[in-house]
Amino acid sequence: MKKNFRLQLTLIMIAFSIFISLVVALINQEKIRNKLFDEHELKLSMIEDNILSSLNSIDKAYMLFDKDMAKTMEENSKELISLYEKKPDFDKWDFNSLKEKYKMDVYILDNRNVVVYSSEKDDIGLDFRACCANFSNLLNQRRHGGTFTHDGMDIAQSSREIKKFSYMPTPDRKYMIELGVSLEDGEIFKHFNFLQVEKELEERFSMVESIKVYNSGGFILGSSKKGEDDLRNSTDKWETFRKALKSGKTKETEQEMNGRKVTYHYVPYKAEEQRGYSTSRVVEIAYNKDDLNDALNQSLREFFIQLFVIFIAAIIISLIIARQVARPMYLAFHDPLTGLNNRASFEELVKEYQGKKKGNLALMMIDLDNFKMVNDSLGHTEGDNMLKAAAHEILVTAGKENHAARLGGDEFVVIYPDIKEEELKKAASELIERMRRRFRDIRETNHIDITISVGIAMANDEDDVESLYDKADRALYESKGNGKNQYNIYKMSS
Repeated sequence: MKKNFRLQLTLIMIAFSIFISLVVALINQEKIRNKLFDEHELKLSMIEDNILSSLNSIDKAYMLFDKDMAKTMEENSKELISLYEKKPDFDKWDFNSLKEKYKMDVYILDNRNVVVYSSEKDDIGLDFRACCANFSNLLNQRRHGGTFTHDGMDIAQSSREIKKFSYMPTPDRKYMIELGVSLEDGEIFKHFNFLQVEKELEERFSMVESIKVYNSGGFILGSSKKGEDDLRNSTDKWETFRKALKSGKTKETEQEMNGRKVTYHYVPYKAEEQRGYSTSRVVEIAYNKDDLNDALNQSLREFFIQLFVIFIAAIIISLIIARQVARPMYLAFHDPLTGLNNRASFEELVKEYQGKKKGNLALMMIDLDNFKMVNDSLGHTEGDNMLKAAAHEILVTAGKENHAARLGGDEFVVIYPDIKEEELKKAASELIERMRRRFRDIRETNHIDITISVGIAMANDEDDVESLYDKADRALYESKGNGKNQYNIYKMSS
């Protein structure tokens, strides 16, 4: 019984230690996971802030320092309007000479917003209604306004150069004169080159696949390859771009790239001073989660290693503690000689079953007859062996569902949580017979008549531990008074 108790205690302690360790480990692992996700989000936020800050800086610079350029463009536009009034046939204009004179590209847009003449041959035929409907509507508004307007930093459709554009309608509103000046060679662009910032961020962060800045029409600022910036080739990217631009909120979509998942992060941006559609842009940050996934996998491997170490440590510590604690805990509720429950345990069990008030609770009290003669004649060692033997027979007869206890000396009890009177009689008779056979050698060899007397009490609703014990004790002594080696059931009249 002591071994079983120690095993149970060890298993309970191991289970408890593992449970606590597992909870702590899981909480710690969750903290690590959250930290890794936070670091990933922090990197993305840092990348986002860097490119937006770069765009904001260059827009502010142009807002402060391109007034002279805008004034020059306005003056040139007025001269071209005067030329148109004198010579309305554009076929007679020398656009290359005009470009040389003004150091600006010259475009003529008809009332459909199609480029019909230009110093840039590749731009002739460009239809803003087809590529950029919102911008085309803005051009219509500017045409009716009849005044000079200029935008901020934008991209030329054919050359992909970053330029500044201005617009002024002819007095008859039939045409729009557009001028374009390259910004890439200017000091402002060189000093606040957001394209260089893009490149540096791509090289600095391994998670970044690419960074691109789109104008409101979906064309990349600074792209040298025509078609590279065509978002319309991907429905998901195009729709996500449009949602970000329209809502003014960051949007994301995920796609496969060379067998890996890449997330496209679209961040809308507007300059502090709005000038047409050129200062409304969307930043695309294409990033992977390779570093995050590697860190999560490494964290998971470390978690399992730590968990294994914790389990082993918990088992070893539990075995050591259980070995030290098991015996005193066991002895607190068990008889050290026989291994049966002791008096304290017996009283707790009776109270427990009385509290439940389920079934027919019964108490069987057992006393060894003539046990003092064994101690006096054969010694205490033989007496102890007899007590152990008696405890074994009591346990076998009682069965696993009932509880046997040694109250002290040669006095034993068995608690039956739910039993009928006929079953009690049968159990008592069987126990008396088993004891008679067990101690036959002592009777025949040493002429000591070792038998047992049994007293039985059935509990009622008014009984407590003391009254139930007293009833069984009275029945026991009635058995002894009637000649021993028999059982008696307590009756009110007894």
